[in-house]
Amino acid sequence: MTALSFARLDNASVLRGTASFCDDVHFAGEAHAVFVRSPHAHARIVRLDTSAAMHVPGVLAAYAMADLDDLSPFPFQSPVAAPDGSPATAPPLWPLARDVVRYGGEPIAVVIGETEHAARDGAEAVAAEYATLPVTVSARAASDSAIVARYRLGDPAAVDAAFASATHSVALTLHNNRVVAAPMEPNVSVASWNASDGTFLLSTGAQAPHAARDQLAQVLGIAPDRLRLVVPRMGGGFGARVVGCREDAVLLSAARRLRRPMRWRAKRSELFLSAPHARDHDTDIAGAFDADGLLLALRAHVWANLGAYPALFGIPIATTTGNRIVDGSYRVPATSIVVDCVLTNTVPTAPYRGAGRPETIYRIERLMDKAAVTIGLDPAEIRRRNLIPATAMPYRNNAGQIYDSGNYPALLAQALTHSDWAGFALRRAAAEACGLLRGRGVCCHIDTTSGMQPHETVDARLLADGTFEFLSGTQEMGQSIVDTYRALAASALGVSQHRITIVQGDTGRVATGIGSYGSRSLHIGGSALRAAAVALRERIAETAGRLLGAAPTTLAFDDDGVRARGANRFLAWADLAPHDLRADATFSAPFNFPSGCYVCEVEINPQTGGVIVDRFVAVDDVGTVINPIVVKAQVQGGVAQGIGQALLEHCAYDAHGQLLAGSFMDYAMPRAADVPDVIGIADERWPSPANPLGVKGAGESGAVGAPPAVVAAVIDALRPFGVTHLDMPIRAGDVWRCLSAWT
Repeated sequence: MTALSFARLDNASVLRGTASFCDDVHFAGEAHAVFVRSPHAHARIVRLDTSAAMHVPGVLAAYAMADLDDLSPFPFQSPVAAPDGSPATAPPLWPLARDVVRYGGEPIAVVIGETEHAARDGAEAVAAEYATLPVTVSARAASDSAIVARYRLGDPAAVDAAFASATHSVALTLHNNRVVAAPMEPNVSVASWNASDGTFLLSTGAQAPHAARDQLAQVLGIAPDRLRLVVPRMGGGFGARVVGCREDAVLLSAARRLRRPMRWRAKRSELFLSAPHARDHDTDIAGAFDADGLLLALRAHVWANLGAYPALFGIPIATTTGNRIVDGSYRVPATSIVVDCVLTNTVPTAPYRGAGRPETIYRIERLMDKAAVTIGLDPAEIRRRNLIPATAMPYRNNAGQIYDSGNYPALLAQALTHSDWAGFALRRAAAEACGLLRGRGVCCHIDTTSGMQPHETVDARLLADGTFEFLSGTQEMGQSIVDTYRALAASALGVSQHRITIVQGDTGRVATGIGSYGSRSLHIGGSALRAAAVALRERIAETAGRLLGAAPTTLAFDDDGVRARGANRFLAWADLAPHDLRADATFSAPFNFPSGCYVCEVEINPQTGGVIVDRFVAVDDVGTVINPIVVKAQVQGGVAQGIGQALLEHCAYDAHGQLLAGSFMDYAMPRAADVPDVIGIADERWPSPANPLGVKGAGESGAVGAPPAVVAAVIDALRPFGVTHLDMPIRAGDVWRCLSAWT
């Protein structure tokens, strides 16, 4: 495939400040919704009285769940059963809590006002009485009755035998901290109802508009085609906006009841209480090694915190999705994994950049670091000995997944070279001379991309004005997929990118779509788009050839139209438009597996415990790189989020289930000064054979590989002080206490 240029037309409005985001969408006569939320993490609702709210000036309505009899509970998926083998069950997730609240901030009522201020005043007037119930915030500490699904993978007998014969047995207990997606724009939704035909319109941020539509239609008890979901420009998604939320269902119901548009705009603090959280896994992991440091078997028990209810994809993310890469990039002769999916009194957890894979890679990479120390090997060397060799490709792992291409030892070698692994001792000595501690960490990671349903359909057509329109069910959310699609389509058609329009985020126009998550947009959606462009070109060539009296293979396409080579015959694009030229294409692909190796170096000030990520080298195999600027930005952004999880971010709860990190005042996001200039190298020598573009997906690798590398570097710096492990986030106070205890 020839190299593409990129006009970056989709970024122009953002740079000029003229882009239209969710909060810029307005309808005439819209009312404003404010949600009343529980102050308790677990309680029975003794009394809920909304009548006083109706006496507040400007209040139009106030509803509890008992008033919204047109709504049903939200569905959830579970590919695995309960521990006793029965289907997984959980308390129903109603749009508003009924009878019992199960996490702090759970919505119990909604107040509708002429203005947002009126609605907020009305919400203050809602009276509620509660009888508190016992609270659990830790998955590991929860009772067995809280386990709603249990996932098992591997051969326990083979693992037991390997441990019995192993020279070294290494074990580790760790926690993968709870985080929240914090997009630039908090949730905003505007819902309306058309009384003449009984249809709904919802304008909101959704990464998978058709999936969100279908889910909300089920809750509303209507056919999906009666709900049109439109997505304006999104200020980030990160997995938390794959499907609709509880508040959207309430807005739609209220719009039908009051026959006017409804707006809900979450404040940032409300986002922390209402938007999905992520991660929050407790893990006991152990590895059996021979005398040479070869991994013989892997055993892990994971307690995955689902929160108070299973989100639509909560159980799959914790079980089958995350464990598609159960062995990482290593040869593991035997594996035994148990994942208990546990309900607690916390905000439900859902997909977040990496969606289960960061948790899997973190546990095995931390184990490899501890094994290196136990056995007496360099952390890079123990990885080199255990990596799947290139000669073994394609390789079937213990989850039955096929790693179709790659060269993991080569990625490790490049990372060690570009990071000057051999020169670390001199840098450590220089740091010590300045009174600083220095450590390094390495992570070999692998990801799995394509999402739950690995197919996508694109429709393409020539419009009356001579431009081309492509309709795709994937979703632009800040990852510049529209610019990439436009370049692919223009290249296939032989026209300029200014002639290409990409339509996404409108279920009324785009017939079908799976959405953008799991780094699937380019290798599945892009492959479908290119196939549609090629098919459209063939249709155009056939029609133009007939009109020009020339063989289709002799035609030349350019920005003006179609020419017959060697003859003075030409058709402008507008001349061809009346001939109804259109095509569609569907593309399906199996999972594919981008991989990489990251090396991180940190410096620590022992007087304050402050950690600075000083150097970061990221070598990635994302297959063929179509848009280098985007790939670099995606890796940089993922690494920034990985650094945030490793050192800063934590949705902490107290023992009473009160969220202690409800704003950016107490939830520390990484700033520019916290993220180094990542040295990013993309190795394109092993394209994916599973799609015509050869791509593998680049959106999540940074968030998968960065946390283990950063944590390993911090532990390496602190190892002289007896520190062997610290759970994320490793904050300055944690480091300072370790050093103070030593002295």
